[in-house]
Amino acid sequence: MRLWPRSLQGQLLLAVAVALLLGQAINATLLYRAQAERREAALMSTVAFRLYGALRDDDEAVPRRFRRPPPEAMAQAFPGTREPSAPAILPSDHRLVEQEQTLRAILANQGIALAAVQILRRDIEADPVAQRRLERRMRRAGGERLPDSVIVAAVRRDANGPWAVARVLVPPPPGRPLLGLLLQTLVIYALLVGAIALILQRLTRPLKALTRRVDHFAATRDASDPMVPTGPADVQQLITAHNALEARIAALLDEKNVMLGAIGHDLKTPLAALRVRIESVEDETQRARMAATIDDIARSLDDILSLARVGRPGDPLEVTDLTALTAQVVEEFEDMGEAVSFAGAERITLPLRPTWLRRALRNLISNALRHGGSTARVSLARQPGSVTITVEDEGPGIPAEDLQRMLEPFTRGDPSRNRGTGGAGLGLTLARAIAEQHGGSLTLANRTAPDGSLAGLTASLTLPLT
Repeated sequence: MRLWPRSLQGQLLLAVAVALLLGQAINATLLYRAQAERREAALMSTVAFRLYGALRDDDEAVPRRFRRPPPEAMAQAFPGTREPSAPAILPSDHRLVEQEQTLRAILANQGIALAAVQILRRDIEADPVAQRRLERRMRRAGGERLPDSVIVAAVRRDANGPWAVARVLVPPPPGRPLLGLLLQTLVIYALLVGAIALILQRLTRPLKALTRRVDHFAATRDASDPMVPTGPADVQQLITAHNALEARIAALLDEKNVMLGAIGHDLKTPLAALRVRIESVEDETQRARMAATIDDIARSLDDILSLARVGRPGDPLEVTDLTALTAQVVEEFEDMGEAVSFAGAERITLPLRPTWLRRALRNLISNALRHGGSTARVSLARQPGSVTITVEDEGPGIPAEDLQRMLEPFTRGDPSRNRGTGGAGLGLTLARAIAEQHGGSLTLANRTAPDGSLAGLTASLTLPLT
């Protein structure tokens, strides 16, 4: 499962959501700590207030001013009492050393120096005094949540003097301390993420349209219907620049086609004149060689012009029976006495340019016959979402490191440029360009015999079923 979205809008929204979640988590942690510190400070203030009341009668010089704790904290406290000894420490008690130091400091600020301090936290059930008070409170509490522990604080001013003892019930933590923060987070998410989503939608909608336009232009080279600039000013400038780029590229392609047409006409005309003139050569062998050379030049020129024009074909897509088209190309070679076989297949129709695809199949079959032992096997197979035309030969194959290189222009296994041994090296390149023109691909792969030796080459032309 993909957790990280691929779109710009999704990534930005996820980043904002994660940042907001982290911020709220930090806020919740700080809030919880602040609440805990306030609760502890309120408890210590209440303890100090109760003990101050029990101690001040011993010394009239003790200041009468003391900051009174909040009412809710005082409601949990019992009046301070004087006892001859400190409360016994039970096995289940927890002595609060840090709070003892805090209590010393609070009372010292009021002018009361303490000789001994003892603060314990114990369960309500273990303290009979607190339990009796709690039972009386339960009769008046109704559905209120009741404390489950009590702080027992005992101090004395003199080493041999009586102890002042105060008890404070520890209030239970709030039932839903983070509910308000959760609701706040949901409201912030709804407002912030919603606003950012609207802004991103306004930004990404024209970008998505521009992406579709780029894909369309890459497939058709058609710049006749430019995009209308929309969105923020920066995106509008980008669309305007893209429209200008499309128009310039389309103009260059038109100029290229006009130039190639002129070159083809200017070169084929003198070649035709030479073809007529060699008829006057008396030596039949020389005349045949000259004619073969002229035909070789004409075919190479035709391949070069076709390769240059394949990126912007003039004929539209037609719904074509691919099985019948493949069978027709194979029959052409069979009529010429070539050992080409077609395994046959179910009827498969799809939109394509028949003239160009025939050219690609002829090139693949010719390449198999030329280099594959004068035999070729053609098959057609349907896969999910695509169809593959396979041309197999029984030749020596191609070294693995040269398979990809053989699809490049003017690349041949035979270093010569003789048409009889391989031509100009444009057949596979043109077939690959035609496959890509239809949104497909051309791949080459060696077949191996049981003994591990190369048993031939397989050329697979794959087209999408759209």
